[in-house]
Amino acid sequence: MSRPENDATALRIDTSRPHPARMYDWFLGGKDNYPVDEAMGRQMLAVEPAVPVMARVNRAFMHRATRWLAAQGARQFLDIGTGIPTEPNLHQVAQEADPATRVVYCDHDPIVLAHAEALLKGTPEGAIDYVQADARDVDAILGQAGKTLDFDRPVVLSLISLLHFVSDEDGAYELVDRLVSALAPGSYMVISHLTADFHPEEARKVDEMYKAKALTLAPRSREQFAAFFRGLEIVEPGIVAAEAWHPELGEPVPGQDDVISAGYVAVGRKGA
Repeated sequence: MSRPENDATALRIDTSRPHPARMYDWFLGGKDNYPVDEAMGRQMLAVEPAVPVMARVNRAFMHRATRWLAAQGARQFLDIGTGIPTEPNLHQVAQEADPATRVVYCDHDPIVLAHAEALLKGTPEGAIDYVQADARDVDAILGQAGKTLDFDRPVVLSLISLLHFVSDEDGAYELVDRLVSALAPGSYMVISHLTADFHPEEARKVDEMYKAKALTLAPRSREQFAAFFRGLEIVEPGIVAAEAWHPELGEPVPGQDDVISAGYVAVGRKGA
């Protein structure tokens, strides 16, 4: 497994404004965040107190989806928008099913790079790598990931809580199309995505918070979410709220019965 270069330039972290990955870490109870992230996180809690539960529900979906995919025979994963490591990480779940599983993580946030060592601790039989790149730099991602993954064989493309930070103007649909086009038949794509459909007023207020900080937030409707899967077969149970996707594959998140999650999730399969 390769080790990313943690040089001073790469690790220049901007603490002058909140960052979505660090806020997510704060909601999950992590320590890799700064006062500016906590401040905005508390503003969001004033609008919707259940945000931490929603964050954990989203994380639990990733675990269940990975278990399901591993049971289908998936042995290669490309996780883009990895975020700050929170155990169990995707590779730990996947390699529990098969220690020889190969995983490539990708993120552009320097704080994720700083903790990449935690992401790279896998089984001796498997392979793990980390790519520091912007999600929109598809060529760089595929080029680096191709050193660990065999794109002539099926790969799981994991886009967990990523695409609502990429606007239509920045090419959200185009980047998904380019990534999917590089996948072999039999590959899968996993997406979780913020929506305003379930909590419209709260979503409007959060959107205003993001705009005030010059941050991108693009919650999408069910129809807009479904468009990411054009050309793919969406597996059962289809497009649902995170907590409704194969709940039998994991333990329920404490408090999830009292909230409706803020996003859609789905898994799609690429045919021949």
